[in-house]
Amino acid sequence: MNAWNAAESADFRGPLDVTRAATAVLDAQDRIIGWSPAAQRLLGYAPEEIIGRPVETLLPAGSAPASPASESSPSGSQAHTLRHRDGRMLRMAVTSCPLADVREVAEVSELPETAGARPARVLVAAELDEHRMWESRQAMLHGLATQSPVGLGIYDTELRLIWANGAYTREIGLPVEEFLGARADELYPDGQFVTEGYPRTLEAVMRQVLATDEPVLDLHFVGQQPSDPGSDHVWSCSYYRLQDAQGRVLGVCEDAFDISGRYQAQRRLNLLVEAGARIGTTLDMTVTAREITKVAVPAFASMVIVDLMRSVLHGGEPETVDGTLPALVRVATRSADHTPDGPVQGPHRVEYPPGSLQYRSLSSGGTVREEGTMVVPLRTGGALMGLVTFLRAAPAVFDKEETELADELVIRTAVCLDNARRFTREHTAALTLQRNLLPQHLPAQSAVDLAYRYLPSDERAGVGGDWFDVIGLSGTRVGLVVGDVVGHGLQAAATMGRLRTTVRALARLDLSPDELLSRLDDLVGQTAEEQPAIAGTDAGPDDVATGVTCLYAVYDPVSRRCTMARAGHLPPAVVDAEGGLYFPDLPAGPPLGLGGLPFESLDIELPVGSLLALFTNGLVEGRDRDIDEGLAILGRVLSDHRRPLDELCIHTLAELLPDGPAVDDSALLLVRTRELDARQVAAWELPAEPAAVGKARERATGQLREWGLEELSYTTELVVSELVTNAVRHASGPLHLRLLRDRTLLTEVSDTGHTSPHLRHSASDDEGGRGLFIVAQLVQRWGTRYTPYGKTIWTEQAFPPHYPGAPRPAGRPD
Repeated sequence: MNAWNAAESADFRGPLDVTRAATAVLDAQDRIIGWSPAAQRLLGYAPEEIIGRPVETLLPAGSAPASPASESSPSGSQAHTLRHRDGRMLRMAVTSCPLADVREVAEVSELPETAGARPARVLVAAELDEHRMWESRQAMLHGLATQSPVGLGIYDTELRLIWANGAYTREIGLPVEEFLGARADELYPDGQFVTEGYPRTLEAVMRQVLATDEPVLDLHFVGQQPSDPGSDHVWSCSYYRLQDAQGRVLGVCEDAFDISGRYQAQRRLNLLVEAGARIGTTLDMTVTAREITKVAVPAFASMVIVDLMRSVLHGGEPETVDGTLPALVRVATRSADHTPDGPVQGPHRVEYPPGSLQYRSLSSGGTVREEGTMVVPLRTGGALMGLVTFLRAAPAVFDKEETELADELVIRTAVCLDNARRFTREHTAALTLQRNLLPQHLPAQSAVDLAYRYLPSDERAGVGGDWFDVIGLSGTRVGLVVGDVVGHGLQAAATMGRLRTTVRALARLDLSPDELLSRLDDLVGQTAEEQPAIAGTDAGPDDVATGVTCLYAVYDPVSRRCTMARAGHLPPAVVDAEGGLYFPDLPAGPPLGLGGLPFESLDIELPVGSLLALFTNGLVEGRDRDIDEGLAILGRVLSDHRRPLDELCIHTLAELLPDGPAVDDSALLLVRTRELDARQVAAWELPAEPAAVGKARERATGQLREWGLEELSYTTELVVSELVTNAVRHASGPLHLRLLRDRTLLTEVSDTGHTSPHLRHSASDDEGGRGLFIVAQLVQRWGTRYTPYGKTIWTEQAFPPHYPGAPRPAGRPD
């Protein structure tokens, strides 16, 4: 580079130097006895025109000749007006100095000696603007050497310090003569550069600059200042090569500026930015506690310990410190020597003795520090959650700014921990609610064999609202339900519970699948409208059941028919007895609560041994897999349909969710169909006339004798008589009587009417109305179900205890 060359060529002597300025030599009478060529060029007088004349010739009328040097300018010059030969007035910088020897004048000014006159002084003049510019440059150079806050040092080619300005000298803290000639690494023996991509030592960087002539800018050098030992400083350093006009390398110039304050402030800011990105990435309190230790070690402390209250760790409210210190659990420990993030023995209880920093911090609720240790309380809403202990080796003292930084780190951690605590509490409550609302054990059904699995989503997504159910219906039929509530958390679980209860209640009415979904849709829509009025605010998407999907199917083992309808849910997978897989073309219907569109049922026949799979979208949909791909995998797994249902469930989950559900809950209900044996069913068609009552009793008692159920004949005769009589009186068309021997004895009477009989208490003087009341007292259950062709009244009676088909009590004795 040409920095040294530029400095060498700069005119440090200035415009008033006698070797280059306009010069006039005066004798004792102020007559001009010498005149330089520069004076002729500046003022226009030839030597023969001006020599011998008084100096007043050059001055305006009434002006005094220039006096000896004064302090009117840094260089000692004065501003004067001089007259040009052509009469123009010129503003000039003028100074004069006495002369003792004419030979000195002739030698310096190159003036001829004048006979008979002795020089007394020399008058020097230069253009005023040029002179003032030179003075400014001189002032800047003087300031750079004495006033600049940037340290400047010049090293020769042997990398020894040969010049330093005032700032550089102050940093060294020694008289300049004591360190001139020292090498850079001798001045800062323990320092190093921390900027990536460059050598670590001063000499290595300087040698690189000398060798390549490529300047290096803004390298950060960390070391101890000789005038301030024991405290690390950071400098921003720049280096460039110096050479003369011929290209000869003279050395290296170093610019250094102490940026310790700015550097530490930037480090603190970077640490806070990193904390914002790395703390609170999960809703797991233990993970969050470990995250602050990773951020703070080793950038801020050499070791960090996090202790939490036991109640907080379990999702409870922080305990009040009222004299008795709460139990603490150590959940995270990290040190600069790469010990594990958590305690070696896992989370464990810790106790701090009275007088310890941790004890004092717990008692006072404030930050406590001493040399090498600082304890900061984890607080939220004024309540104490735990402690964070910072330890360091050097520098051992936490200053005010570092204490504020620690407070900010802990505040951010406390907010994240409180969020995780609240989530843990809600997640635990939602899991408990969900566990209590979902069926824990599905009773055995005559119509189907069952297997099921339910997997809640991971803790980040929260508990969802998926559910399934199997509902025993009249006539040995079975209702199959699977549904999915929008959203996650406690509200989703509660909504799921309400919907499951509602579906069970509607199913008991023996409604067809499309009718059940229509009524459920109306109820959900009403809930969506009423919820804001009840709560006083607008209900969000997680506050109501709007958008819930549901699939409801009813299977009849007598007819082997399955009727199903869906509200925005995925259709079931069906595998017939021969292994053929298909997804029924079931009209989708809108999700519940949206309204506006009807629901449609689909009726299919399922051969004995058919496999029916009902599931939620969490089973087949994933982050890296779409639904179609999931359905294809499900179909491939279900093709092995002859395996036991429990094994098939396990295999399905292993293929579709090898790592468990990550986004949404997953529910799977597998059903293998059965058929009620023909020997268990007896059915007759009867005319709608009074004589049919006697025929019905006769055929019913005869069938009971054949089944060995004579003990139920009396009750059955009463039931048949009452139900057939009501049908003859209030309905038209043929009547149907059916007896089913399953887990109970079922009696059904069907007619073409659509009005349901009502149970009522008759007055003492009423001639009728007591029959149905008597029937209700004699049977276990009774009810009405409607069909497209009329209605069916049904009753159930328990078998006698000794009957081979009677169910035995389950469970252990009290």
